[in-house]
Amino acid sequence: MLVRIGLVGKPNVGKSTFFSAATLAQVDIANYPFCTIDPNVGVAFVEARLSCPCKELREKLEADGRLEPVAEDDPRQGSLCDPRTGTCIGHRRSVPIALVDVAGLVPGASEGRGRGNAFLADLANSDVLIQVLDAAGTTDIEGQFMGTEATLEQAQEAMQAEIDFLQHELDAWIGGLLEDGWSRGVRRVQAEGEKGLISFIQERLSGLGATMNMVNQAMLEFNAEGESTQQPWEWDAAVLHRLGQTLRGHLFPIAYAANKFDIAPEGVLNGFDQQNMVGCMADVELALRRAQAAELIHYRPGASSFSLVNDTSLNDAQRKALNHMGARLEAHEGTGLARLLDRVLFDHLERIVVYPVQDETHWVDGDGRVLPDAFVVPAELQAKALAYHVHSDLGDGFIRGVDGRTRRVVGAEHELQDGDVLKIHAKS
Repeated sequence: MLVRIGLVGKPNVGKSTFFSAATLAQVDIANYPFCTIDPNVGVAFVEARLSCPCKELREKLEADGRLEPVAEDDPRQGSLCDPRTGTCIGHRRSVPIALVDVAGLVPGASEGRGRGNAFLADLANSDVLIQVLDAAGTTDIEGQFMGTEATLEQAQEAMQAEIDFLQHELDAWIGGLLEDGWSRGVRRVQAEGEKGLISFIQERLSGLGATMNMVNQAMLEFNAEGESTQQPWEWDAAVLHRLGQTLRGHLFPIAYAANKFDIAPEGVLNGFDQQNMVGCMADVELALRRAQAAELIHYRPGASSFSLVNDTSLNDAQRKALNHMGARLEAHEGTGLARLLDRVLFDHLERIVVYPVQDETHWVDGDGRVLPDAFVVPAELQAKALAYHVHSDLGDGFIRGVDGRTRRVVGAEHELQDGDVLKIHAKS
């Protein structure tokens, strides 16, 4: 199953532009609230942090004299693998993630404003959220354009207000789900104690992806912070809202795209957690991706520059637009989208990329394809669990694994590391 990232935020901050730039999907992009009504779901690709193992394979084959060095005109720049999904160019392997572009949220959504809880429910199965913010301060909290240029202080205050309102809506939504069934939960607590409370909360929020471990951790934090000295059957809506706030941090981790960064006041990110927030230019990324698709430029997402395919084929308007975007790209060291998706996938969600194969010697599948699969999995996933990711039959019949680099036999509980190549042996 793909990692699922929800794109959220108020109207007119550039969510649909971010989505289109990352996925190249065709969606409506317009300057009015609720342009996106039903959520758009698409696939984006993120570059693995480590080189594809096909680089090592090439080096070995070249050293053995079984393969010629990379030709200068090789369109894949030496990559040997045959990806089922994504690409590998210059041994830079891309892996898929799912992006969900949810219609713009407005304050009061948890109480039914806008499309209300329908918007919030669209986020339910997301592993993490990216809130797209208006770093330039061009819109108010409802997403309406202001018509005036914001000062640094105004832009920062507006971004903080956006962050606060989304967190409040999520907290209220989760608290409301708990409050709706609290009388039943109280009976469970009175009959089963703390265990009953945790079981009730997990069941109530299972549709949001809540696990027993997640609820346990949240309850430990809630109790440690002394949020309530009352017994659970005495908790009112305010206490349940605070419990929802604690649970939200586990259910919906949030990263931030400070969009319109190129027209924002200088220093707008100062004072914010810049490991958790990245300045982005979604409109520039979308224009560059489309120019690349039209074969006007050579551009790699995440790069701070691009090159023209054929300067003579451009008209004056195209040349002027590309020069302008090139200057913005260089000034900000990229558009920020690839950097943010990289951080979300590999830092926030702590995912790694592993390569299951059917032949540990040649790193191929049953059809002879070299390293066709690159799986995005939780860090330190065990070998048997990877087998289940590949196919349930492999998991059920798991016997052992073989490390593709060392040829060492590994057991079911062997913890995988980023970039591992693994052969899985299973009963047929």
